[in-house]
Amino acid sequence: MQIKETLVRLTLILFPVACFSQTTYLPKDDKAYILLDRLEIKAQTDSVLNFSKTRPFSRKQVIPVIEKYYNAGKIIESSGEVPPAPDMEIQRMDRVGSSLSKVDIYNAQHVLMDNAEWTGLKFISKKSIAKRFYTSPANLYEVHVKDFDLIVNPMIRFAISKESNNDQRLFLNSRGLYVRGKIANKIGFYGSITDNQERDPLYVQQWISQWKAVPGEGFYKKFKAAGGYDYFDALGYFTFNVAKYINVQFGYDRNFIGNGYRSLFLSDFGSPYLFLKLNTRIWKINYQNLFMELAASDTIVGDHVGIKKYAAMHHLDVDVTKWLNIGLFEGITFGRKGHFDFGYLNPIIFYRSAEQQNGSYDKAHAGLDMKANVAKRLQFYGQFFLDEFVLSEIKKNRGFWANKWGVQLGVKYIDAFNIKNFDLQFEQNRVRPFTYSHGDSVGDYSHYNQPLAHPLGANFQEFVAIARYQPAPKWLIEGKLIRYMQGRDSNNVSYGSNIFLPYRPPYRTMEFGYSIGSGWKTDVTYASLLVSYELRENLFLEFNGILRKQQTKTPPITSVNTSIVYFGIRWNMQRREFAF
Repeated sequence: MQIKETLVRLTLILFPVACFSQTTYLPKDDKAYILLDRLEIKAQTDSVLNFSKTRPFSRKQVIPVIEKYYNAGKIIESSGEVPPAPDMEIQRMDRVGSSLSKVDIYNAQHVLMDNAEWTGLKFISKKSIAKRFYTSPANLYEVHVKDFDLIVNPMIRFAISKESNNDQRLFLNSRGLYVRGKIANKIGFYGSITDNQERDPLYVQQWISQWKAVPGEGFYKKFKAAGGYDYFDALGYFTFNVAKYINVQFGYDRNFIGNGYRSLFLSDFGSPYLFLKLNTRIWKINYQNLFMELAASDTIVGDHVGIKKYAAMHHLDVDVTKWLNIGLFEGITFGRKGHFDFGYLNPIIFYRSAEQQNGSYDKAHAGLDMKANVAKRLQFYGQFFLDEFVLSEIKKNRGFWANKWGVQLGVKYIDAFNIKNFDLQFEQNRVRPFTYSHGDSVGDYSHYNQPLAHPLGANFQEFVAIARYQPAPKWLIEGKLIRYMQGRDSNNVSYGSNIFLPYRPPYRTMEFGYSIGSGWKTDVTYASLLVSYELRENLFLEFNGILRKQQTKTPPITSVNTSIVYFGIRWNMQRREFAF
């Protein structure tokens, strides 16, 4: 039985149970995420925002919180003073409200405007179109009647760019539509479709040629002249609650686990996938189960549907204190001919024990993460991903190939140096050789020829620095600096960077001597500067300048420098970046 049939049957079993109010989710890279990061750190002890590791965020949970802080900020802004409040919750809201800048209040207002079905505030356009369209500033068409909410918006993304060492005309052209809503306050739904054509910079074209995949997408076709690609992107899901504290989401999209720019557990870098997600939030606990249907890595180009494989993951989040959050992650990737392994549907069992019952053939992995909000200005976060290890070999320190792990450490600093809306983030990621790989091409930690976690795969160390500044409500300036060193494979010999290659001989030629950087050592520096202006609600004009330098440190010595200038416009769509 295919996983689609399995998951549909499971949702039909769950569905007849008494349903409670449902939710939809903020899409990837929604402008609300910047505000939510800032509010969480400023509040430090907010019981809702502190569960921020599993993304996307539920509108039902976060929009009312934004509204509370927005209202507190507006009251304090108009009165010029913080009123006395004996209640601790009100004290926190007043304290956070008093710390909000005019830009924060503007951002909060416009996030609420974009999510009108989840707020008690009303936003009415000064001028609608035919009294039916843009009755509110944020949405082309919307309906809010008894037992039914519907929002419809166009999606447009167009960009042209010039690369210094490339004579090709680079472009990005996306058109589409999305709908979202809820039925009887019990079922939530979301769907989007976009038609896309693009020709990317040379380093991205080389990545596509090497891995037979377009970053972040699945099925694709070549478009016109060399270097062009055409793909159709369709995402969608529906949600409902089967109990007061358990939300169910079934659909086709991406997920992210972590507080960093990257994730070593599960990132939204790659292609979307079919999934069933159960999220349980009660007391000081958030527990998420994720069951996924994936496509195994394949050497055939991306206009081909390959062998199916599956994954099951769970992540437990616990508020140890009001400001410290610790999580446990566990997952397994596996292949079965034409069916999901029902033993992995158990939402609580340790997957390693289930894997051993199956003969220890599948790929189990585990992880630990933490996040601490400190001094109402800082957030420290980190992840430790464990693939497999042999303790005796760790003690001997001989570079044993099967000691496979990754670690992330990061910090966010908001209103840095007392400059309002100037935020900094620093992050380091280190992943040992052969992490995420498996003994065959089915069990590796990938989907549609793209990593499920970090886009670099394995055998690298990376430093990320991000500076973000909003000098005025409609303006955003963002700089990124990414430097990484990776030991790449050469001459068909695996040094552990290519997670799609089996870790068994003849690909792996040694037992010992592996360290981060083993192989064809390559240094890459990526720097970008983005200037963005919101012309009207969710309509952005953007300029982005990129410098990228790639240099190998071991023979054969190569060096490639490039610069890219990008001009674009996007409407109700996320920015498309290739930061690797």
